[in-house]
Amino acid sequence: MKPDFVQKVTNWGNYPVVEKEMRSEDSFRKIKEFVLTHNEVIARGNGRCYGDASLGEHIFSTKKLNKFISFDRLNGIIECESGVLLSDILEIAVPQGYFLYVTPGTKFVSVGGAIASDIHGKNHHSEGCFSEYVIDFKLMIENGDIITCSREENSEKFWSTIGGMGLTGIILSAKFKLKNIQTAYIRQESIKAENLDEIFRLFEESESWTYNVAWIDCLQKGKNIGRSIMMRGEHAFQHELPQKFRDQPLRLKKKFEPKVPFYFPGFVLNAFTVKIFNYFYFKKQSKKELKDFIDYETFFYPLDFVKDWNKIYGKSGFIQYQMMIPKEKGKEGMRKILETIANSGNGSFLAVLKLYGKENPEAYNSFPFEGYSLALDFKVNAKLKKLIDKLDDIVEEYNGKIYLTKDSMSRSSLTNYLKNVQSSKFVSLQHKRIINNN
Repeated sequence: MKPDFVQKVTNWGNYPVVEKEMRSEDSFRKIKEFVLTHNEVIARGNGRCYGDASLGEHIFSTKKLNKFISFDRLNGIIECESGVLLSDILEIAVPQGYFLYVTPGTKFVSVGGAIASDIHGKNHHSEGCFSEYVIDFKLMIENGDIITCSREENSEKFWSTIGGMGLTGIILSAKFKLKNIQTAYIRQESIKAENLDEIFRLFEESESWTYNVAWIDCLQKGKNIGRSIMMRGEHAFQHELPQKFRDQPLRLKKKFEPKVPFYFPGFVLNAFTVKIFNYFYFKKQSKKELKDFIDYETFFYPLDFVKDWNKIYGKSGFIQYQMMIPKEKGKEGMRKILETIANSGNGSFLAVLKLYGKENPEAYNSFPFEGYSLALDFKVNAKLKKLIDKLDDIVEEYNGKIYLTKDSMSRSSLTNYLKNVQSSKFVSLQHKRIINNN
């Protein structure tokens, strides 16, 4: 018989799966009691990270910390508990003419997780990471005390918590800034690139755009390596919108949301089916360049449209491998990465290329620096670890970095910047894996 609160826990990639104690409370007194009576505690938000970062011996789920505290509509400042999801914020903020300064590729991320991962989006080159807009947060540290952390107050703890993957304590609430928008729509341009040279040129030409991202076909070889589609965008002004959107520019129509009802059989996703998908995805855009207005959900969160889409990868699960290479060696490094993937036959169903701006030196645990990143989804199989080791070698060769929020398989030598965070109580499986391998 399992002890109370012990259950199977996994994150969005369904890999790894562990049996650990997980508790959720909304009383600060009970949270303190949990922290003081357990060792190796780690906080967990909505479990939408891909790796093993929020898994540990004793997990505290922040899902019950889901209340809004205040919303300053005049200045666009919101304060909420750490378990509030970005989707909850958008439901309130967008109709009032506000949007998140920084958002990842899913809106189902908790505010606490956004801080712990110091999330970035399609606009790092222009607007930085989530931490740029955090004013302060409340943090429960290992002795159960609750402290306020900001750039001025407990600043050392503030910066070690930013991107610190939950190893400094449990974030209870946060206050941060929102950006003004006139509409809920994005003015988008989609441009096809035939190879790596062309997509890198497009990124350089598009640095003045707020949002840039490229889907990339990771199975192409030779002259077609790097075949991709760039999508760049700006928040649309009301006067720009087509007439059909102008009457209610800040409100979106309710959409039908399909759901994946079961785990797909293991044979469905393979190199052949990924190659077929990539072919049709590239060909579906018949013109070299398309201009359009699309709603923010379609632009920022295309996968959120399908509930439980992670089941497509089957019960064995998948990982997302996200790495970054310095800008001056970006094209050379990415070519080597893509050649290695194509030769392995381990195709990625989703591959995303992004350009990043200069890093914030104060946010020393944050992932981004000036360079290019590639994020790839790989189905877990017997050959995957061998491929990841090869990719790690390339990233290390080019002085790159691995994103800890996605990591569950990379070597510790690539993630040792996590050791900048000192903790005796707040420990994740990821943290133990890294320390034990050093």
